[in-house]
Amino acid sequence: MDYAHSDTAVSERALSQTPSDSDRPIAAKILIAGGFGVGKTTLVGTISEIRPLRTEEILSDKSMGVDDTAAVGAKTTTTVAMDFGRITLEDNLILYLFGTPGQERFWFMWDELALGAVGAVVLADVRRLADSFPAVDYFEHRGTPFVVAVNCFDGSEHKNPDDVRIALDLEEHVPLVLCDVRHRESAKQVLITVVEHVLGETPSRR
Repeated sequence: MDYAHSDTAVSERALSQTPSDSDRPIAAKILIAGGFGVGKTTLVGTISEIRPLRTEEILSDKSMGVDDTAAVGAKTTTTVAMDFGRITLEDNLILYLFGTPGQERFWFMWDELALGAVGAVVLADVRRLADSFPAVDYFEHRGTPFVVAVNCFDGSEHKNPDDVRIALDLEEHVPLVLCDVRHRESAKQVLITVVEHVLGETPSRR
């Protein structure tokens, strides 16, 4: 994967503008990543103020032995390209959300989707934390600020956030939050957290 991040630096400078810097709204690109069936499509659909673009296909026999559905038995579709949505957090700040495909066979698309992204959300499921490692590793190597959002599924075991942080080997400066992406306010708080983290990581704000 190409870890060049010059476009990210440019976008971070734009995000760090104040309303007095420009009369035009500031647009920022945020990636939503994580393992298969972790809730990326749900997050984008829950929070988007426009009808979200989805590229879902029905799971078929061809995916057997390729996609691990053991912990997501009710899942019948899979994202094969991306999810896309938009939310206006403030009058002058618009976030464009790009949900990445979770399966390994689609990871080749991540570099294209990551171009120009100012930050990312790594969704995690405590039942399958190992599925979060590829996304965490990708954003660490790329230098993209990211937060980890633990999606609290019905029936999943409650985990102490500190234990999750240790399990994912996260650096101290990486925010970790609990959420339920089926609820708009919870999903919105995840996005607010990633924006605040991006601003804190932007060189001009250090």
